[in-house]
Amino acid sequence: MKNIAKILLAICLLSICNYATAQTNSEKTAINSILDNWHKAASEANFESYFNLMSTDGVFIGTDATENWQNKAFKTFSKPYFDKGKAWSFTSIERNIYTNKTNDFAWFDELLDTQMKICRGSGVLEKINGEWKIKHYVLSIAIPNENVDEVVKLKESFDNQIITSSEKEY
Repeated sequence: MKNIAKILLAICLLSICNYATAQTNSEKTAINSILDNWHKAASEANFESYFNLMSTDGVFIGTDATENWQNKAFKTFSKPYFDKGKAWSFTSIERNIYTNKTNDFAWFDELLDTQMKICRGSGVLEKINGEWKIKHYVLSIAIPNENVDEVVKLKESFDNQIITSSEKEY
């Protein structure tokens, strides 16, 4: 009788684990779709679709040190690009998605093919009213380690201006 109880307990635990894994996989599939659709909306200059996939308090961090866009400011900055029919075109080459245990927060990183060549995107999504929304996105230009010294020289003057004009506010 004890063996039957142990077997039933093991079956229950495996079922719960399988259900949780399936649910997580389903969420990751949904997140992949959201991110792919977000990039597609930008490449098609579909302003409404693009920003509907972000949360109203979403943040976009661009490649320039001055680009820390809160949603409203990012819309204002982006609108002329979308209105011209050409925003930007990012295609995911590789993506890793992680979720918390309750599947209502996710974070990811992705390698992208862009007009700037290879970039890295990373971000956070939150499930809001049953829908995944992009809350925070960071875009970085991927620089091979052997080219870092050249890039540092190219951006040194710009960076020094930011360093000397910035005050620590944290």
